[in-house]
Amino acid sequence: MAEIAPFRGILYTERAGDASRLLAPPYDVISPEERETLAALDPHNAVRLILPKDPSGGDSDEKYEQSARDLRAWLDEGALARDAAPAIYRYHQRFPDAAGKEVTRKGFIARVRLRRFDEGVILPHERTLSGPKLDRLKLMRATRTHFSQVFGLYPDRERKTDELFEAVERTPPAIDVVTPDGVAQRLWRLTDSAAIRALASLMAERKVYIADGHHRYETMIALRDELSGAARSPSSSVNYGAMFFCNMDDPGLVVFPTHRVLRALPGFNPHKLLEAAEPYFLVREVRTNDRPEDRDMVRTELAREGARGPSFAIAAQGWPNRVAILRLRPDLDLDGIAAMPRAPSLRVLDVTVLHAIVFETILGIDRAAQEKQTNLRYVKDWNQAIDEISTNTDVQAIFFMNPTRVDQVKAVADAGEVMPQKSTFFFPKIASALVINPIDPEEEIDAV
Repeated sequence: MAEIAPFRGILYTERAGDASRLLAPPYDVISPEERETLAALDPHNAVRLILPKDPSGGDSDEKYEQSARDLRAWLDEGALARDAAPAIYRYHQRFPDAAGKEVTRKGFIARVRLRRFDEGVILPHERTLSGPKLDRLKLMRATRTHFSQVFGLYPDRERKTDELFEAVERTPPAIDVVTPDGVAQRLWRLTDSAAIRALASLMAERKVYIADGHHRYETMIALRDELSGAARSPSSSVNYGAMFFCNMDDPGLVVFPTHRVLRALPGFNPHKLLEAAEPYFLVREVRTNDRPEDRDMVRTELAREGARGPSFAIAAQGWPNRVAILRLRPDLDLDGIAAMPRAPSLRVLDVTVLHAIVFETILGIDRAAQEKQTNLRYVKDWNQAIDEISTNTDVQAIFFMNPTRVDQVKAVADAGEVMPQKSTFFFPKIASALVINPIDPEEEIDAV
């Protein structure tokens, strides 16, 4: 199954300054405005590596070479340094969950031998888009580096893997900062060879499920294939990618929903949408006055419906103080819906039902248009989604979602299926450049 290995990561040094001003979120959640804010925090902020600008401050392909130049310069001046000994990196993130309770998500960062999805070792759960993959491939080609970890899940109900980090967790962490997103980031180096061998043995019994970073993982595969001719042997670092591994049974594992924003759809009428939805859904209206307690009430009611079957809520322009909650009719013949996937693991998902019945069957937004995001975009924050409908005049409707459960992610991946893109939002995101993984065709992976 999963073949993991320690590695000599590249980390920020004390010479670079306060790590809270240096780390950045993953590239795909950073808006243009946030990119500039992060870049202004420090000349060595990781956003300059993961979302580079060309020398003139523009967006030409020269930006990828600029990232490579900055990486070399920061290494030369000592702002970044490669560890002397291979390690597996224990990683904690402490943050408030949706209810405001402080929780800690635990995992570890290691190299993993890259496997194609059809090999059944590392499995996806979401569709990917071609544009982001090309962008990341150009960056990885120029830098020969993985700046961010793919987020992987693995099953370990007895939490045997956690036990192997207990000793190192009693020592002072190498990194202990709070980043601007309010997440406390703590990192330790596990260098004990016996513990690493035991961890590798445990992981060799397990599949890995990609939670976040599908585009980066597929890009790692593409770069591996490009560099395979230069690799010395199967143990070359080219054949490995950097991944954050989190136990599916970790109590700090939190999944948030991603809401759908409908815009620029010709002829859209929310009243006609509800009429067309009646044969498929049980529809219940909820009255609101846009008070904080009303927002919480809608979320509670949606969760209650979601416990009974695939559900989502709709708010639309022209519906003041009104939200409709739709739950799939339990006696509906899904076989008669052409757009509905045949896999049982997909048919029970809120996002699959929404995309297949509402977007494709009723509104005519086919899969190609969904992937191009012609009429859809995605919002992760519940309150931001509500504000969109009241402040953004080009927004026609918001589809509010419940979070997809981890066991549903596993079931879909085990069945060899994929969900619509943006079906899950694992919070918080992994900090970029926390541990950087260099790619060198001549470097051999250290034996475990």
